[in-house]
Amino acid sequence: MKSLFRGLEGLLTFITRTAALLAGICILIVAFIVVYEIIMRGLLDSPTEWVLEISTYLIIVAGFLGFAIAFRDGAHIGVDILTSHFSPKVEAAVRFVMTAIAVFLFFVFMTESTDMVMSSYKYNKLSPSILRFPLYIPQISMVVGSALLMLELIRRLILDAWFLITGTHADCDKAPKGGH
Repeated sequence: MKSLFRGLEGLLTFITRTAALLAGICILIVAFIVVYEIIMRGLLDSPTEWVLEISTYLIIVAGFLGFAIAFRDGAHIGVDILTSHFSPKVEAAVRFVMTAIAVFLFFVFMTESTDMVMSSYKYNKLSPSILRFPLYIPQISMVVGSALLMLELIRRLILDAWFLITGTHADCDKAPKGGH
């Protein structure tokens, strides 16, 4: 059972880190096209019509793809004014409950996002701009990002459950990172 969890842990790590890499590439592309827009607008007096829309989509995609890695690495905002005074077991129990609630909320978000993507695809919803960009393409990042975050949340639930049951941290995660 432990080896199965380690295998799934490795796969999830690879997927989460790949999503983070794609998020970083999106941000890099945004930087390049914004510089391009500055040059076109400022130096050549020939502004583009596509940079704002595409950069907005890329920022949205980067944000959603970055959810899971931020949670996994504990790089998200957390308030530990109370939990920092708890024993490790009580802290893990509180984190377990809060993570279970987060799994439910992101499950709802993921299913609603999936419905939105399916609707956008089915009815061929396009952006109201001159590009007429298919909206389901950037919207997919909401589904993928929330699914990855849910998997990371479930991973955290398993690790916290292991700690609550055994009193030790799982080998694959010596110190809890995400969720506090």
